[in-house]
Amino acid sequence: MSKRDLKKYLASLPKPELEEQLIALYDKFADVKAYYDFIFNPKEEKLEQAAKAKIANEYFPLKGKRPKLRRSVAQKFIKHFLSLGVDPYVVADVMLFTIETAMKYSAKREMKYGSFYKSIFTAYKQVVDYVVINGMAANFKERITAIYQESFKQHWENMKEFERVYDNFE
Repeated sequence: MSKRDLKKYLASLPKPELEEQLIALYDKFADVKAYYDFIFNPKEEKLEQAAKAKIANEYFPLKGKRPKLRRSVAQKFIKHFLSLGVDPYVVADVMLFTIETAMKYSAKREMKYGSFYKSIFTAYKQVVDYVVINGMAANFKERITAIYQESFKQHWENMKEFERVYDNFE
Protein backbone atom coordinates (compact mmCIF):
# COMPACT_ATOMS: atom_id res chain seq x y z
CA MET A 1 0.00 0.00 0.00
CA SER A 2 1.35 3.38 -0.92
CA LYS A 3 1.47 6.32 1.45
CA ARG A 4 -1.15 8.09 -0.65
CA ASP A 5 -3.53 5.12 -0.42
CA LEU A 6 -2.97 4.93 3.33
CA LYS A 7 -3.82 8.62 3.72
CA LYS A 8 -7.07 8.11 1.77
CA TYR A 9 -7.97 5.09 3.87
CA LEU A 10 -7.26 6.87 7.16
CA ALA A 11 -9.26 9.93 6.07
CA SER A 12 -12.26 7.72 5.34
CA LEU A 13 -12.29 6.11 8.80
CA PRO A 14 -14.46 7.50 11.58
CA LYS A 15 -12.48 8.76 14.59
CA PRO A 16 -13.39 5.87 16.97
CA GLU A 17 -12.23 3.27 14.41
CA LEU A 18 -8.99 5.17 13.84
CA GLU A 19 -8.38 5.25 17.60
CA GLU A 20 -9.02 1.49 17.84
CA GLN A 21 -6.51 0.80 15.09
CA LEU A 22 -3.85 2.94 16.78
CA ILE A 23 -4.40 1.18 20.09
CA ALA A 24 -4.17 -2.21 18.35
CA LEU A 25 -0.87 -1.15 16.76
CA TYR A 26 0.37 0.07 20.14
CA ASP A 27 -0.48 -3.28 21.75
CA LYS A 28 0.85 -5.46 18.95
CA PHE A 29 4.13 -3.79 17.92
CA ALA A 30 6.90 -2.95 20.37
CA ASP A 31 8.33 -0.32 17.99
CA VAL A 32 5.02 1.57 17.94
CA LYS A 33 4.84 1.42 21.75
CA ALA A 34 8.45 2.66 22.06
CA TYR A 35 7.72 5.49 19.63
CA TYR A 36 4.64 6.73 21.49
CA ASP A 37 6.31 6.29 24.88
CA PHE A 38 9.16 8.49 23.63
CA ILE A 39 6.89 11.08 22.02
CA PHE A 40 4.84 11.60 25.18
CA ASN A 41 7.70 11.30 27.65
CA PRO A 42 11.02 12.05 25.91
CA LYS A 43 13.70 11.21 28.45
CA GLU A 44 16.63 11.65 26.08
CA GLU A 45 19.16 11.99 28.87
CA LYS A 46 18.04 8.72 30.45
CA LEU A 47 18.19 6.94 27.07
CA GLU A 48 21.63 8.40 26.41
CA GLN A 49 23.02 7.32 29.79
CA ALA A 50 21.62 3.80 29.39
CA ALA A 51 23.17 3.52 25.94
CA LYS A 52 26.55 4.77 27.15
CA ALA A 53 26.50 2.32 30.07
CA LYS A 54 25.83 -0.64 27.76
CA ILE A 55 28.47 0.50 25.27
CA ALA A 56 31.07 0.97 28.01
CA ASN A 57 30.20 -2.49 29.36
CA GLU A 58 31.11 -3.99 25.97
CA TYR A 59 34.71 -2.83 26.42
CA PHE A 60 35.05 -2.58 30.20
CA PRO A 61 32.61 -5.09 31.77
CA LEU A 62 31.57 -4.34 35.33
CA LYS A 63 31.53 -8.00 36.25
CA GLY A 64 34.78 -9.91 35.75
CA LYS A 65 33.86 -11.16 32.28
CA ARG A 66 35.94 -10.76 29.15
CA PRO A 67 35.07 -7.74 27.02
CA LYS A 68 32.98 -8.57 23.97
CA LEU A 69 33.99 -5.53 21.87
CA ARG A 70 30.78 -5.56 19.82
CA ARG A 71 30.22 -2.30 17.98
CA SER A 72 26.86 -3.72 16.90
CA VAL A 73 25.51 -2.90 20.38
CA ALA A 74 26.22 0.78 19.77
CA GLN A 75 24.85 0.58 16.25
CA LYS A 76 21.52 -0.74 17.56
CA PHE A 77 21.24 2.18 19.97
CA ILE A 78 22.12 4.70 17.29
CA LYS A 79 19.61 3.20 14.85
CA HIS A 80 16.95 3.21 17.58
CA PHE A 81 17.71 6.85 18.44
CA LEU A 82 17.43 7.86 14.80
CA SER A 83 14.08 6.06 14.42
CA LEU A 84 12.70 7.82 17.51
CA GLY A 85 13.90 11.23 16.35
CA VAL A 86 16.25 11.84 19.27
CA ASP A 87 18.10 15.17 19.25
CA PRO A 88 21.01 15.00 16.74
CA TYR A 89 23.44 16.27 19.42
CA VAL A 90 22.62 13.25 21.58
CA VAL A 91 23.04 10.87 18.64
CA ALA A 92 26.40 12.40 17.72
CA ASP A 93 27.52 12.27 21.34
CA VAL A 94 26.73 8.53 21.56
CA MET A 95 28.47 7.91 18.23
CA LEU A 96 31.62 9.67 19.43
CA PHE A 97 31.44 8.00 22.85
CA THR A 98 31.50 4.61 21.14
CA ILE A 99 34.70 5.42 19.26
CA GLU A 100 36.34 7.04 22.28
CA THR A 101 35.58 4.00 24.43
CA ALA A 102 36.98 1.61 21.83
CA MET A 103 40.13 3.72 21.60
CA LYS A 104 40.56 3.72 25.39
CA TYR A 105 40.36 -0.06 25.27
CA SER A 106 42.85 -0.38 22.40
CA ALA A 107 45.28 1.97 24.19
CA LYS A 108 45.51 -0.55 27.03
CA ARG A 109 45.47 -3.68 24.92
CA GLU A 110 46.80 -4.04 21.38
CA MET A 111 44.18 -5.36 19.00
CA LYS A 112 45.17 -8.20 16.68
CA TYR A 113 42.08 -8.03 14.52
CA GLY A 114 42.00 -5.79 11.48
CA SER A 115 38.21 -5.91 11.62
CA PHE A 116 38.30 -3.93 14.88
CA TYR A 117 40.20 -1.06 13.25
CA LYS A 118 38.02 -1.16 10.16
CA SER A 119 34.85 -1.10 12.25
CA ILE A 120 35.97 1.88 14.30
CA PHE A 121 37.05 3.70 11.15
CA THR A 122 33.59 3.10 9.65
CA ALA A 123 32.04 4.57 12.81
CA TYR A 124 34.39 7.56 12.56
CA LYS A 125 33.42 8.22 8.96
CA GLN A 126 29.73 7.92 9.85
CA VAL A 127 29.93 10.36 12.75
CA VAL A 128 31.90 12.90 10.71
CA ASP A 129 29.32 12.71 7.92
CA TYR A 130 26.44 12.92 10.42
CA VAL A 131 27.90 15.95 12.20
CA VAL A 132 28.54 17.79 8.92
CA ILE A 133 25.08 17.01 7.49
CA ASN A 134 23.41 18.23 10.69
CA GLY A 135 25.50 21.41 10.84
CA MET A 136 27.18 20.55 14.15
CA ALA A 137 30.81 20.45 13.01
CA ALA A 138 31.90 23.30 15.28
CA ASN A 139 30.30 21.63 18.32
CA PHE A 140 32.16 18.34 17.87
CA LYS A 141 35.36 19.43 16.13
CA GLU A 142 37.48 18.99 19.26
CA ARG A 143 36.37 15.39 19.85
CA ILE A 144 36.67 14.46 16.16
CA THR A 145 40.19 15.91 16.11
CA ALA A 146 41.13 14.02 19.29
CA ILE A 147 39.99 10.72 17.75
CA TYR A 148 41.99 11.39 14.59
CA GLN A 149 45.09 12.22 16.64
CA GLU A 150 44.64 9.16 18.84
CA SER A 151 44.62 6.88 15.79
CA PHE A 152 48.13 8.18 14.99
CA LYS A 153 49.27 8.06 18.59
CA GLN A 154 48.30 4.39 18.82
CA HIS A 155 49.75 3.66 15.34
CA TRP A 156 46.55 2.15 14.02
CA GLU A 157 46.97 0.25 10.78
CA ASN A 158 44.38 2.45 9.06
CA MET A 159 45.48 5.80 10.50
CA LYS A 160 45.95 7.23 6.99
CA GLU A 161 42.26 6.60 6.30
CA PHE A 162 41.40 8.56 9.47
CA GLU A 163 43.63 11.34 8.14
CA ARG A 164 41.85 11.39 4.79
CA VAL A 165 38.41 11.67 6.44
CA TYR A 166 39.67 14.31 8.87
CA ASP A 167 41.21 16.39 6.06
CA ASN A 168 37.85 16.40 4.25
CA PHE A 169 36.15 17.37 7.52
CA GLU A 170 38.21 20.54 8.03
